[in-house]
Amino acid sequence: MNPYFIGFAIPFLASLLFTKRKGEKKRGVPVDVGGEPGYAIRNHKFERPVETHWEGVSTLAELFEQSCEQYVYMPLLGTRKLISREMEAARDGRSFEKLHLGQYEWKSYADAFKTVCNFSSGLVRIGHQRDERVAIFADTRAEWQIALQACFRQSITVVTIYSSLGEGALCHSLNETEVTTVICGRKELKKLVDISGQLDTVKHVIYVNEEGVSSEVSLAQKCTSWRVESFEEVERLGLETPVEAKLPLPSDTAVIMYTSGSTGMPKGVMMSHRNVLAVVSAVMTIVPALGKKDVYLAYLPLAHILELAAETVMSAVGASIGYGSPLTLTDTSNKIKKGTQGDASALKPTLMTAVPAILDRVRDGVRKNVDAKGGAAKKLFDIAYSRRLAAINGSWFGAWGLEKHLWDMLVFQKVRAILGGRIRFILSGGAPLSGDTQRFINICLGAPIGQGYGLTETCAGGTFSEYDDNSVGRVGAPLPCSYIKLIDWAEGGYLTNDSPMPRGEIVIGGPNVTKGYFKNEAKTNEVYKDDERGMRWFYSGDIGRLHPDGCLEIIDRKKDIVKLQHGEYVSLGKVEAALSVCPYVDNIMIHADPFHNYCVALVVVAHSELKSWASQQGITYSDVSDLCEKQETVKEVLQCLAKAAKQARLEKFEIPAKVKLVPEPWTPESGLVTAALKLKREAIKKAYEDDLAALYS
Repeated sequence: MNPYFIGFAIPFLASLLFTKRKGEKKRGVPVDVGGEPGYAIRNHKFERPVETHWEGVSTLAELFEQSCEQYVYMPLLGTRKLISREMEAARDGRSFEKLHLGQYEWKSYADAFKTVCNFSSGLVRIGHQRDERVAIFADTRAEWQIALQACFRQSITVVTIYSSLGEGALCHSLNETEVTTVICGRKELKKLVDISGQLDTVKHVIYVNEEGVSSEVSLAQKCTSWRVESFEEVERLGLETPVEAKLPLPSDTAVIMYTSGSTGMPKGVMMSHRNVLAVVSAVMTIVPALGKKDVYLAYLPLAHILELAAETVMSAVGASIGYGSPLTLTDTSNKIKKGTQGDASALKPTLMTAVPAILDRVRDGVRKNVDAKGGAAKKLFDIAYSRRLAAINGSWFGAWGLEKHLWDMLVFQKVRAILGGRIRFILSGGAPLSGDTQRFINICLGAPIGQGYGLTETCAGGTFSEYDDNSVGRVGAPLPCSYIKLIDWAEGGYLTNDSPMPRGEIVIGGPNVTKGYFKNEAKTNEVYKDDERGMRWFYSGDIGRLHPDGCLEIIDRKKDIVKLQHGEYVSLGKVEAALSVCPYVDNIMIHADPFHNYCVALVVVAHSELKSWASQQGITYSDVSDLCEKQETVKEVLQCLAKAAKQARLEKFEIPAKVKLVPEPWTPESGLVTAALKLKREAIKKAYEDDLAALYS
């Protein structure tokens, strides 16, 4: 029999048999809960919220110790050795730093545990008291995780701070929590010295020993009264004079996590060991076959709860964690020396987390590369993609079986090599991922994407799409640690009795809901509530709707809705998501002034696309800034936005009438986006105050 026929017929018949059954699967089911009236659901497998997956384990310290005893000689923490650091000159005369990195060098579970115990004892030996707080102010790396676990062994609360935080927010975070010990990297040490006169309680600074740090250490010792020591020195002190562990209770605050602050000063969210453990335990029941064969690529900020929870899951199951960075992720990343391997190529991970902005960049990068090749290569890619797209959209006549494997070998294998070629699952957190990106990543990388929805205030726990759920635009059913409830928001027109699906503000309840905001009782009482049954609820401010199978879709945000002069409501986030597909857009912020009847936009331009267009039009310009100022460029971008708006069926008043083109990218370092690459609207509005005023003049 023809093997091609077999490769097509088997999945064809299987789809006939299972389509109806799969369509009827209930992933979330209604549940009776207390508190404010609304429409509530739970995970279909668990009647009560999950608190721990492991018998006898009730804290993160106990979980880590159990793993180190169970997976003694397995590799846990991997770091790449820096071989050389070089400066490379660009055509425009600017210089860029390029890194030549070696292969991963590993620390086993047993060795990691020894280091944690030694560093924990060392903290006590340098004079840090149990009731004082430690801040970790550094990029994601092995020392970050070691320091975290070391603090837990002495019941010390850790304050986590984004390494990209500005001076004002940094001072606020350290002073508010009265931190006495800061653990930092080289560039963070420089920031600390610059604001040393404004820090009230810091006594000890522990730096990670890296190239060039000696000058910052000398400056800190000269200009401050701090006790400044290296990570290795503290570890050595603990090795010489061990201190008995003082393990925490489940209710103890494990972490005070400062949000990246999309509005105003960051708030410190108090997370107990019980809170984080509940989310980690819930994920264990959702992602299949997690284990010691898995290799996880860690590059998102550990000061973000998504990364911290993910790494906790990895160490709990015996997986290996290899550390990288967004700037060294792939062979073509900005900081990787040409001809050398990026983190993904060197590590060959099976699992990774990502925020939508990063997956969007992977998609755009692949598309640009394909378009640049053109000719037969582009045609082959387009055919392969359309055939696989038909299949994942449920068509029995798409590419299945042998044809799927053929396209994988001929076309997609090269794309998968970008991230090491072994990715079997990607967890996407933060904002909802667009359907286009989700399908593209799924086809090109061959890995399903588990979309999750949660917040710092719920330890990243809320909902999570199950492994076999291929739908797009949704964020899954409730995690087993959470109840999800929708409540009416009449002002915005979202009601739980809406047809065909209930809609309303998303409220999350369960053991993962945190204690509240540090030293901010008023704000805590505003968004946290305990019901008559003892359940704690967090009011997210996000608007969702529940599908018949119990999966959640994020459709709006209360803070993002602006009422225009004539009474029309504009959802800023919805419009931005729709217009971001325009190829000229690298980033976009919609601004709506309630005293006018139209909205405007700030558009961070995609340089390569804009330059390509200008070249085709024969437009001369000195640099991208000059190109952005030209009227024909503004007109072209406006037309592109209008086309995207039409495809998304936006209303006329939702389409920006005027735009300001911005040549410089918005980065966490500039303070205009968060570490998770979400817009900081107030900061952007302040930075472009004159431009926005001119657009409305």
